[in-house]
Amino acid sequence: MSTVAPDPGRPADHDADLLFLGRVVTMDHQRPRAEAVAVRDGRITGVGTRDEARDWTGPVTRVVELGGGCLLPGFVEAHGHAIAEARLFGTDLVDIRPMTVATPDGVVDTIRKTLAARGSEGASFIGWDPIGHGPGLPDPTLAWLDEIAPDAPLVIITQSAHLGFFNTRAAERAGVHSGVPDPPGARFGRDARGRLTGAAYEAGAIRRLFPDRPGPREQLTRALAREVRRLNQVGVTTISEMACLPEWRRALLDPARDLDQLTVRLRLYAPVEDAPPQGHKPGAGDDMIREVGVKIWVDGSPWVGTIAVSFPYLDTELTRSLGLGRRPRASTNYSWDTLAALVEAYFPLGWQIACHAHGDLAIDMVLDAYESVLSRYPSRDHRLRLEHVGAMRQDQFVRAAGLGVTASVFIDHVYYWGEVLTDQLFGETYGARWAAARSAVDAGLRISLHNDPPATPENPLHNITVATTRRSREGRVLAPEECLTVDQALRAETIDAAYQLFCDDITGSITPGKYADLIVLGADPHDVAPEEIKDIEVLATYLAGRRVHG
Repeated sequence: MSTVAPDPGRPADHDADLLFLGRVVTMDHQRPRAEAVAVRDGRITGVGTRDEARDWTGPVTRVVELGGGCLLPGFVEAHGHAIAEARLFGTDLVDIRPMTVATPDGVVDTIRKTLAARGSEGASFIGWDPIGHGPGLPDPTLAWLDEIAPDAPLVIITQSAHLGFFNTRAAERAGVHSGVPDPPGARFGRDARGRLTGAAYEAGAIRRLFPDRPGPREQLTRALAREVRRLNQVGVTTISEMACLPEWRRALLDPARDLDQLTVRLRLYAPVEDAPPQGHKPGAGDDMIREVGVKIWVDGSPWVGTIAVSFPYLDTELTRSLGLGRRPRASTNYSWDTLAALVEAYFPLGWQIACHAHGDLAIDMVLDAYESVLSRYPSRDHRLRLEHVGAMRQDQFVRAAGLGVTASVFIDHVYYWGEVLTDQLFGETYGARWAAARSAVDAGLRISLHNDPPATPENPLHNITVATTRRSREGRVLAPEECLTVDQALRAETIDAAYQLFCDDITGSITPGKYADLIVLGADPHDVAPEEIKDIEVLATYLAGRRVHG
């Protein structure tokens, strides 16, 4: 272990509290590599060589020798749902995702046993996935839902969370009936006579199935604390909440802050139907919790046939079982005029807009709306966002870059559903190029990589492996020309993701003046094979110089 002798002539109030020595990857283009990082009062005060570190060291400085490890900026999840996950998995919603319950029989058995145990209060589930669970799941018709739970409310949300199913008792509890109008940007399934079919499409309709009731505040606060600890374990120090409801601010964020349980920075986006948040303005808050933007779901999910694409689904056993047909799916959740009006309602007020858009037709609509509003309200630094961009084309990436738009890429689709996209849904031309991150970067976009939890669990190192190999869970490499370099993928998990959240001035790189949001990895990602990056251990995580993991 090397030692750093303090300069006896240096005033003690200039000494570092914390000094890291060893291999440092800064993600700062002005100084990409370093040997020493000094921290004082939660901020980075020095980045340099071991020799330079002698001037930063005093008798109270705690020195951390990295050994074979590597220091990097903390990871940033630019499209997250930290609070939603705490609410989903910290209360009584039962997890039946394929990562948790592997088989169709296991799913049905879990539902039946949970309903039997809970009796008349009923139960709600998340993770129903005919694709991930494989063939054998029942058709969740209203008749089947009523048969399995005739006397209690039953709600089942799909893996994508863009579609939910509910029985008659759940509809009665929520006050949902055939005469209820569809929420903005969402709808209830109805038959030819207008009767409810037990399906709820998109978040606005799904949320109606969960009527307001007094929440167990202490339970939810503990759940959020567990969630942020889990994020720290995978190296995340900043995350967004892409659908922050007003009651979440009161019920979860204030108590968590008061109890000093918040160990990630949060950037909040409100759904358009609940925005702008009453009493809040764009940028309101502080460096821990800040209001940033609004979220618009322009289309839905490839897994349930609600994305707006110019090309057809394949004719396969899976698409037939899902009722997807062979025609292109061109429907969006909003008309062009409505979308343009929503964008113009919030953008001039200073709210960043983030539009969920998987299909190429939805992306065209968003870019049209963005170009229209920018022509009337020019802005040099708007950072308008596109979310997921599964079927985005090369010409659209070029157009987006020209408008200054950023994209957040759901790269884990390649790993978990690569074969499904290619062989069963869209074919080689469209499916293999899903989440074309390299095309985005080559076009000049600053992108982030995300997991869209709870769709897939947050794991930035796993994202980097997927982005640099494009290897699916079954070992197939999809469109290798779309692989990122390790450095490009690291930028998408650090400084460029922070840029997307308007917090690159305080985090995302190891730069003097920024917060010491740092992670110590067991190895430098540049020095291991891309397929092994996912296995690198997160040895420690720091938030503003405070060790929160490891």
